Amino acid sequence: MHIEPGVVDGAKIVLSYATALAALGLTAKMATDSVRRDGGVASLALRSAITTVLVFGFFEVLPHHPVGVSEVHLILGSTLFLMFGAGAASIGLAAGLLIQGLFFSPFDLPQYGMNVTTLLVPLWAISQLAAKLIPARTAYVDVTYRQAFTLSTAYQGGIVAWVAFWALYGHGFTVENLVSIGSFGVAYMSVILIEPLVDLAVLAAAKSLRKYSQGPIFSRRLHQAA
Repeated sequence: MHIEPGVVDGAKIVLSYATALAALGLTAKMATDSVRRDGGVASLALRSAITTVLVFGFFEVLPHHPVGVSEVHLILGSTLFLMFGAGAASIGLAAGLLIQGLFFSPFDLPQYGMNVTTLLVPLWAISQLAAKLIPARTAYVDVTYRQAFTLSTAYQGGIVAWVAFWALYGHGFTVENLVSIGSFGVAYMSVILIEPLVDLAVLAAAKSLRKYSQGPIFSRRLHQAA
């Protein structure tokens, strides 16, 4: 997901700086919670390095194509959350996006505030949703398809909602703009259908390889109840 250049420009882009600060504030909160509850600073740093590499790979290596007002990416935000925790996932999304912009897509840097908001706020939302959706006695390797689908749909739906907001904020309710937003939303349905299956496949692998998927590299909740 990358907001296309020109969707929001001029003085309007200032709003994205404010939303990015708020989104990074949520990231700081999630990171602090991870340090306190899930292994400390060293574990968070290790997981964040891993998620940053993964996110960069998702953006640069996995198939992606521009549709309407943005690009369709397989971001796997819910997968990162379930495997590494909210703190590391949010840091990885923010850092991976920034590294891609700095070294490979400098034309995306003016949109960084919009893009990072669009990625991080839905991640925070699913971290709150997971606390209500997945019982405390359930380890993440034991989540059901319905739970994985709900988390993934909430994350991807949040992304689509933010993209639509930025497009409407930038260009209003013109027919052309609405068509572009609609085409992006329809194209993103493929991600919503694929990601829960990826989540379950990765979690099944983690469960069968329990010996190798425990320790500081992964979230404690992956194999342990809350």
